[in-house]
Amino acid sequence: MNIALVQTNTVLGDIKGNTQICLNAFQKAKDAGVDLVVFPELMLTGYPPQDLLLWDAIFQEVNLALEKLAAQTSNQIAMVVGAPVKNQGQGKPCFNAAFLLGNGKILDSVHKSLLPTYDVFDEDRYFEPSQKTPQLLQWKGKKFALAICEDSWHMPPNPSLYHRDVLLEAGADQADFILNITASPFHSKQKSLRHEMACFQAKRFKTPFIYLNHVGAHTELIFDGNSFVLDALGDPCLPLASFNQDFRIFNISKLSPCPKTPSGNALEDLYQALCLGIRDYFEKNGFSKAILGLSGGVDSALTAVLAADALGPENVKAYLLPSPYSSDHSIADALELAKWNGIQAYTLPINLGFEAISQSLTPVLGKMPQGLTEENLQSRIRGLLLMAISNDSGAVLLNTSNKSEAAVGYGTLYGDMCGGLALIADLYKTQVYELCHYLNQSKPRIPEHILTKEPSAELRPDQKDSDSLPPYPILDTLLFDLIENQKSPHQLIQEGMDSEQVQRIFRLLKNAEYKRHQSPPVLRVSSKAFGPGRRFPITSKPPMP
Repeated sequence: MNIALVQTNTVLGDIKGNTQICLNAFQKAKDAGVDLVVFPELMLTGYPPQDLLLWDAIFQEVNLALEKLAAQTSNQIAMVVGAPVKNQGQGKPCFNAAFLLGNGKILDSVHKSLLPTYDVFDEDRYFEPSQKTPQLLQWKGKKFALAICEDSWHMPPNPSLYHRDVLLEAGADQADFILNITASPFHSKQKSLRHEMACFQAKRFKTPFIYLNHVGAHTELIFDGNSFVLDALGDPCLPLASFNQDFRIFNISKLSPCPKTPSGNALEDLYQALCLGIRDYFEKNGFSKAILGLSGGVDSALTAVLAADALGPENVKAYLLPSPYSSDHSIADALELAKWNGIQAYTLPINLGFEAISQSLTPVLGKMPQGLTEENLQSRIRGLLLMAISNDSGAVLLNTSNKSEAAVGYGTLYGDMCGGLALIADLYKTQVYELCHYLNQSKPRIPEHILTKEPSAELRPDQKDSDSLPPYPILDTLLFDLIENQKSPHQLIQEGMDSEQVQRIFRLLKNAEYKRHQSPPVLRVSSKAFGPGRRFPITSKPPMP
């Protein structure tokens, strides 16, 4: 049996557009003599459709799309496509379903049983889990187990995470192959976890395993593709593209292991993921131009380079906004970076605005603004100017905050926290430096002085980040344990970390929660990003040592 895998980029809610993608790919497969064409989980709506699933019109469109797609099939070629289906009984509004279309009609369907409700996933809000015993599907004499994403993840070391072993119930040991259609977002460890799962199931049931994922980005979530086929021994036979659409045909009866390829570069994956996230955010929301404040620091430098690569340097403009405390070298560094990367740069000093607003505040404050008020005022004037340019030009303001600063509240609401998209807010400061050095390997992109000078917000004389925060390697290690590893302060202190430092950083993390709730969307590239995947209450009093 010849099978075509369609790893494609959808638009959430665009059922007509997504259906046309299916029709185009189906015709291509038909011309090539394919027997079965496969599309990912919730292909017709995109993933995750969220509250779009509360609209009846969505299901009307889906039903029409399924009829249209089924009409293209015959007794020679069928397709598998994911889509939601209305729940006609009691429970949640719908089922997460996969349909086998052939002979001009819907031949069979499978409803997802195991619904993820952790991290960024919230399927239990919308979908009713299937209670039926799954069955093998058949086409052209081949029997296959069709599993939707999580239904394949009953495996060691923690099989008790799920109460059902869907593949075992389906009789996967009697199948000619297992087909897993999925919507698996990117993070740095996800690719290896997928292969581990698929290899386990292939060996367990002694049958080939097909894994088909989405590619593309939907606001915070980035889907990296990286679909694949394993043989019955768990050996890779067919890898699909990373961070790009792909269309691959293979014969399930003639699988042979492919040559081993390098495991890939984690920094290259990170770079590709961020560029894809930026590009899709702009294209799918109808934006084309971006602006940012370019300070001469490492965070705005990386943001500028990523934006230029993703959108084209002609679509990015940078604004230098020097204050009375900005150093000459920061201005020179920013201008040099803009020149190296083909970005237009403009200089708008904030001195006059700062003096005027300071004088306006004096009658109320009884003095000129000082200390933190003075620092935040400079940041907010910059935010005001950048947002004015954004309003006038229609360009999206890019936020330049990193994860370390966002975690501890080292940023100004309505100032440097402004923006329509936070490009690097899921990168710790140490990762920002690593990615900058990586990008400089191919050609000079970021001036060396930006990478070697001590970080500073330059909002007061001789200011350094280290005046307020521990060194970033120490801070990032601690934050990683608190955020990604979800360890409590008690646990970290028991493991030998400095009690005073742990408690201080946790207090900063907790107290900055209200700021992060007002931040722009964050491109998710870690296993625990700020945003929908981390639900920490703003108002709380957690136990402290």
